Amino acid sequence: MKRRELLAMTGVGAAGLLVSGSTRAAVAADDHDHDHEAHHEHLKKVGECAIVCNMTAHHCLDQLKKASGEHREIHADAHQMTMDCQTFCVQVVTLMARHSPMAKYAHQSCADACRDCAAACDKGDDEVMKKCAEVCRACEEVCRSHGTEHKA
Repeated sequence: MKRRELLAMTGVGAAGLLVSGSTRAAVAADDHDHDHEAHHEHLKKVGECAIVCNMTAHHCLDQLKKASGEHREIHADAHQMTMDCQTFCVQVVTLMARHSPMAKYAHQSCADACRDCAAACDKGDDEVMKKCAEVCRACEEVCRSHGTEHKA
């Protein structure tokens, strides 16, 4: 239960509701809370993708020291994709944090970067790369839905 609902139930928040003039204001506040929570969850999902991509890029560098042949190429490609994907994720989070109208463009690009990064990491045969592919797909999904919701 939200703090506002608890206060209203105990009577402490009732005066605030009366001062607002109507329950419509309370509904709008709840909508704002929901929007804020959704915004926060979206930021967390994209931020997690940036972190996982950065960690995977480091993992790929470590693997490049040991790998040869096809494995070397897979990790080199994944390293490049994870670094680029991380950059797009950071851009989205930065624009979202300041509520920039340009975030809609960054979301579409980030979704494409996440898709391509997931495909590159799918070629790997270890848990780090599989986890990266999974997180990138989740980020792609949220970025595509966010970019679609905010098209002009």
